[in-house]
Amino acid sequence: MTFNSTITAIFYKAQRLPLVFAALFFALFVSHAQADNTLRAKEEKNGLTIILTDVPANTPKDAIIYVAGSFNGWQPGAQAYRLAAQGQGKYAITLPASVRGQVKFKFTLGSWDTVETQAAGGKVANREFDIPASGAASYTDTVQAWHFVALTIAELKKELEKILADTHTPGMSLAIVRKDGVEWAAGLGKADVATNRASTADTLFRIGSTSKNFTALAILQLVNQGKLSMQDPVRQLVPEVWFDNRWEDTDPVRVVDLLEHTTGWDDMHFSEYAKDAPNIGLRDALDFSHQSRISRWKPGTRMSYCNSGPAVAAMIVEKITGQRFEDYVQRHFFAPIGMKTATYFQPGAERATTLYHADGKTPYPYWNILFRPAGSINASANDMASYLAFFLHRGEVNGLPVLPATALDRIETPSRNWAAQAGLKAGYGLYNYTSINDGLVFHGHNGGVEGGLTTLAYLPEHGVGFFFSINTGNGEAFRNIRNAIQAYIARGLTKPVLPAIAALPNDTETHVGWYEPASPRNENMHFFDRLFGLTRFSFDNGKLMSRAITQRETMFVAVSGNLFRLMADPIATVALITPNSEGVFIEAGTTMKRIPTWQAYGEIALVAWLALASALIILYSPCWIIAGLSRKWRRPQELWIKVWPFIAVLSFVAVPGLFHLASENLIAHLGHLTLYSAAINAATLVFAMASIAGALSLWRARQNGIGRYVVAFSVFVTIPLLIATAYLTYWGVVGIRLWA
Repeated sequence: MTFNSTITAIFYKAQRLPLVFAALFFALFVSHAQADNTLRAKEEKNGLTIILTDVPANTPKDAIIYVAGSFNGWQPGAQAYRLAAQGQGKYAITLPASVRGQVKFKFTLGSWDTVETQAAGGKVANREFDIPASGAASYTDTVQAWHFVALTIAELKKELEKILADTHTPGMSLAIVRKDGVEWAAGLGKADVATNRASTADTLFRIGSTSKNFTALAILQLVNQGKLSMQDPVRQLVPEVWFDNRWEDTDPVRVVDLLEHTTGWDDMHFSEYAKDAPNIGLRDALDFSHQSRISRWKPGTRMSYCNSGPAVAAMIVEKITGQRFEDYVQRHFFAPIGMKTATYFQPGAERATTLYHADGKTPYPYWNILFRPAGSINASANDMASYLAFFLHRGEVNGLPVLPATALDRIETPSRNWAAQAGLKAGYGLYNYTSINDGLVFHGHNGGVEGGLTTLAYLPEHGVGFFFSINTGNGEAFRNIRNAIQAYIARGLTKPVLPAIAALPNDTETHVGWYEPASPRNENMHFFDRLFGLTRFSFDNGKLMSRAITQRETMFVAVSGNLFRLMADPIATVALITPNSEGVFIEAGTTMKRIPTWQAYGEIALVAWLALASALIILYSPCWIIAGLSRKWRRPQELWIKVWPFIAVLSFVAVPGLFHLASENLIAHLGHLTLYSAAINAATLVFAMASIAGALSLWRARQNGIGRYVVAFSVFVTIPLLIATAYLTYWGVVGIRLWA
């Protein structure tokens, strides 16, 4: 027997391998489960022992290390949760045997100001561990570093400069403001790398969606003057602006819906993001493309972030005042607040920062946003310091009111959607939302453009707030900078008292079950969100338990009525919505709709089936490819029932790969007809056609005496490909034209 014939024989026989792989997969799963059960059976009846085998070199010699987590209300310095020194840098503690199930925790030196961090200073995620229902368990790890809060501006400046250097972020703009004045407004690093120009307190940075709030301020000013009502139907105010709402007769889109993102509209499409028109007027901008402005559910029921809402609201301002929106904001807000250099338009190069790719060296071109009210403002640290002072003084500047304090209260309070009507105060107000960080409730807004990220956050009751903007889209830098500034301003502040845990409401059983996201921001991604956002809600021992298929279990406790909060949060963030004609819903960061249990398990099984089939197709491909190259096929008619599924899987995998390749210039690459957007369109079409062609080839092959193992494998992989084709076609993914 020759070498070639031997190889051919081996790979021909290997055609049975996919079925073997599948059998091995399930066998390994079962054996793992049995081994896990055996291990648990041998454990002693004690609790979880947590062991630290190493601590950072800068750990004080007399330091006391604590563990804080879901089992002790996240108290960072509880005496009962001190770790005992074991010598040689080791520490340990055994939790009470009653602590069972999933726990989350972190290590501290007695306060959240000295919590553990990443080696580079970044915030670490909560540690997680599943304690078995009985018996002992152990958790062993190390602490990379401790966070020591900056106590002075000089220390904070040093910490921020280190973050910029570690994350290759060229520069930033920042302001820390207290009610009695500006504590620090500055620029750090470089505004422009090529010219080595430094960032200063006067350098203009793109603040992105933080711009939206000025639209709300303008609307509220007109409401305060009696020229407008938040309940006015938008159609009556600007009939020339196109949008579609099939519930308009009974549930019209109102002004408040534009400001709280409750219109039900899709977010801007890629083509709208990609339109670069520096001086386009609002009317022309809104007429450019309007297919995103279609209500997908009744307005005023669910919140879904939408960038065209601010443009329509700004159009209302123009219609009522007879002024260009940007001019109105300049006269009525920028000037009186003291934002001397803020502008909606591209400033001169000598005044503005350059925005950069992740490498911190490659610049982005200036992006002229189609809907300027949604995110176009350029502002300096000094401008934003004045803006923060405006919020901290509740609408007054130098003792003179620009807006009444009640208007600021309204901006910070959601009112329109189901959750707000159920009493949930956390959420999205009028282009202003709440965020909870280390037990403090901040108000404000983030912003993001290609190459730039911004945060504005403030604590009205404490009279302090901060702003910063960086000139890259580096998420690590963004998080670490926020944590550093936030820790500095929060030191010594009294945190809100945690509400008492209330009894569960009477209708809890109504809300037990599986839920899917029901208010997607981007309709193009709804097909993905509804599958991978599947979450099961249940009640256990007086608590609301949430477990998404892609996350660990989260526990909430009752506050009052149908409202729930995380154990460490001072306010409710989850609401059980009273069942209505549209179904049963829960608000938990997004609106979730209950679905039948069979549907949830069916979707999970189908996704798993498709993933396994795709993996087996790829693993199997070398066998038939090499056999085919050797020209020793015993049944050449088998070729196409193997080729078509292989092509389908390759095209399926190509789509996320193309998104990744386009990500550095996502808007330009996908908002126009380019090689990337055309390739995504083609890949989705090829996937569908190859899946169907594979099924047809299989049908014909069965009539030609193909081996039963090959047929069985082909049936196993073809069915989920056909189901995926039908699903993606239904959701408009097959043949998607992102540039349209």
